[in-house]
Amino acid sequence: MDFSVVIPCYNEKENIPMLLDGFARALQGKEDWVEVILVDNGSTDGSGEVLDKLLPGYPFARTVRVEINQGYGYGILRGLQAAKGNYVGWTHADLQTDPADIPKACQLIKEGGEACYVKGKRIGRPWSDVFFTKGMGLFETIFLGCPLQDINAQPNFFPREFYESWENPPYDFSLDLYAYYMAQKKELKLCRFPVEFTRRLYGSSHWNTGLVSKWKFIKRTVDFSVRLKKGGIR
Repeated sequence: MDFSVVIPCYNEKENIPMLLDGFARALQGKEDWVEVILVDNGSTDGSGEVLDKLLPGYPFARTVRVEINQGYGYGILRGLQAAKGNYVGWTHADLQTDPADIPKACQLIKEGGEACYVKGKRIGRPWSDVFFTKGMGLFETIFLGCPLQDINAQPNFFPREFYESWENPPYDFSLDLYAYYMAQKKELKLCRFPVEFTRRLYGSSHWNTGLVSKWKFIKRTVDFSVRLKKGGIR
């Protein structure tokens, strides 16, 4: 297996059928070298039952079950543990990015060589979200001393050896920052490509629900960044 993409699913039962159909179209002719791992990340809405029902019709996909949700990052890490690919990574289940971005990311890895970290670069977002993202990116770039723009953009792809070098990765949304930062510290070649970012069709964000949630996100990210800079997380 060449590539494994992990998709954490927390209460995404409405999105899962379209997600699987989207990957079936995007991976047509590539099913033998890309596996899709959908992590039922402690869902309480019946996502697990939907996965059990639909997955037999999609041989390129399988699932990992997390009984109790312990965070976005934890779900991804459980999926990465189960991955078989030489290159691994993740994207979201909310369909705000296109499953067709995954073959593009795989092609960039092939062109970029083994020491390559592929990350999307979101376009088409509301100006308020762009402003927030740029502000966080500027802070992290200055504070951590390396370019860190559009930190939470998807997808992310990198060599398995890079993932296996991690120690104490975070269990929350800071995992995006951790992986991005560690890739630069280990001098992986950064390859970014534009991904169209659209609105959710079903469900709602589990963190971006207003100014209060953004403030909590900022506080958690800053706290993690301080620990990251001190070297307590490698």
